[in-house]
Amino acid sequence: MANELASAISFVIGLIVSTVIIWIVTKLFGEKEGIGRAFVTALVGSVIYAIAYFVLGNGVLAAIAGGIVWLLALRGLYDIGWLKAFVVAIIIWVAAAIIGLLLPTATGPL
Repeated sequence: MANELASAISFVIGLIVSTVIIWIVTKLFGEKEGIGRAFVTALVGSVIYAIAYFVLGNGVLAAIAGGIVWLLALRGLYDIGWLKAFVVAIIIWVAAAIIGLLLPTATGPL
């Protein structure tokens, strides 16, 4: 039960952090959509990557496939072109990696 709760809390925190990062980056690129669209984008990205890793296993192929499908979703959700979606996705990925290094990821006392 404790592992499931820790996983759920970790997922929710990750979703919140991803939502904020997506919202800030898309605002920097002049998009007018609000935080709700960023939340949907983060949730869709989570589902896409979960499916990719479930179907293709852990590895580079799953990451590439998930990334391409997430680019399609980002394009559709924000009605932007391929290049802009790619640049936005790269900046989101870099920002999320930096935030991930700064936030504690271990559960329990450190």
